[in-house]
Amino acid sequence: MLLRLMRPHQWLKNGFVFVGPLFGHGWTDPRLLAQAAWLFAGFCLASSAVYVVNDIADREADRRHPVKRSRPIAQGAVSLRSGFVLCVALALGGLGIAAAVSPPALAIVATYIALNLAYSGGLKHVAVLDVFIIAAGFMLRILAGTLGLGIEPSQWLLLCGLMVTLFLGFSKRRAELGTAEGDHSARRSLHDYSATLLDRIITVTVAGSIICYALYTVDNKTIALHGTDKLVFSLPFVVYGLLRYLYVLHRRGG
Repeated sequence: MLLRLMRPHQWLKNGFVFVGPLFGHGWTDPRLLAQAAWLFAGFCLASSAVYVVNDIADREADRRHPVKRSRPIAQGAVSLRSGFVLCVALALGGLGIAAAVSPPALAIVATYIALNLAYSGGLKHVAVLDVFIIAAGFMLRILAGTLGLGIEPSQWLLLCGLMVTLFLGFSKRRAELGTAEGDHSARRSLHDYSATLLDRIITVTVAGSIICYALYTVDNKTIALHGTDKLVFSLPFVVYGLLRYLYVLHRRGG
């Protein structure tokens, strides 16, 4: 039950720390890849600590939810004391691993934990700001995999990452709005959203994602780093991926 409480299926999100080595040509440096792997592990522990905090804070609402009521703390399979102990151990473990990588990595992971504590403490109920905080979590992962490893991040790549994570976050809210059917008790911020508003925001963010990635591929620094001006030919695949995501969202309720 403790492992289930940690939500290991969500650890895939922490793969954003590998964006730096991938786009910074760091895959040929074993030491850099090892540090990125350690940071991935650190973020897995830190993010699991955040999930435990969320489950503790939302336990009463989760008990009334048809799906979330099966979560370990909501159903009483894990006590609050065990949850608190696990949360502290995970947070300290994540911070310890980040500290072993570099001081900037430690600062970034600490900021991630603090930001998510504020999110769980009430900011998740503020419409629009809630998604920006989620996007900030992904951006901190990208920064950990760049600044935390001594890699200078591309400004266009950071902007692209911001737009993509905002797009994914608002799309998630759109899917939740479609399935809530008027019951917004589990996520109060849904009261302040509408399908029209979210569709307009999604249009802006998906367009911003495409533009930022396109400008990244033709940037002189990008061409010099990769030694080719052919990266622009990957743009159609990126556009297809984003549009396919929208198709699944609107036609299949995904």
